[in-house]
Amino acid sequence: MVWQNAPDSNATNVLGIMSRYFVQASYTQQDVAGLVHSPEDRLGELKALTKSVGGKVITFDYWFGELDVAVILETPDDTTMASLSKVLGGSGAVTNMRTTVLIPVADGFAAAQKAKSITYGAPGQ
Repeated sequence: MVWQNAPDSNATNVLGIMSRYFVQASYTQQDVAGLVHSPEDRLGELKALTKSVGGKVITFDYWFGELDVAVILETPDDTTMASLSKVLGGSGAVTNMRTTVLIPVADGFAAAQKAKSITYGAPGQ
């Protein structure tokens, strides 16, 4: 990807390629009870919210275990994703939200190439 540093220090994608994020979260006990009592399509709500900031939901899945939902979505930049995280976390509907930036394979390869020229002395060496 080609990035340009904007004056506000936020990385802006010059090519218009959206950034992807993997979001994991748990519903609160109250929201799980609400979904059981009155099931509703949360995907539609998330799609509308994400679209309102120029983003797109790629996948939305329920899972069982420690967390309840797994979502992959795209937003124009990290600041937009951070604002979505604040809105979702602040709503009280989800807890334990974890957001991971997904890096395209080409960028991962470029990082590996760049890492070849970087040296680091570990403690004690």
